[in-house]
Amino acid sequence: MKEFFAVTLCLGVLIAGSVRAQTMQSCGPRAAVLEQLQTKYGETRRAIGLGANSVMEVHANDQTGSWTITVTNADGVTCLVSSGQAFETMAAALPGQGA
Repeated sequence: MKEFFAVTLCLGVLIAGSVRAQTMQSCGPRAAVLEQLQTKYGETRRAIGLGANSVMEVHANDQTGSWTITVTNADGVTCLVSSGQAFETMAAALPGQGA
């Protein structure tokens, strides 16, 4: 299940365009980027993952369905990677019942 999510997330990042990221500054201080996501789009952090010298986060708004993927580097700079609509949470499959 985790491998499927990771592959799906990577493909989504590669394929999805980000109109909102193009209109906003793409990178900035972490606090400023998160403040903008919260105040302008009502998004809060929903998932987090560690990478090589970076942290990947998914932020989303349940009411509007908007979502944004950010990556924060070791130097504290946060960049918008992708964003979109129709965010949904999914319950994990029970062990032995498949994905």
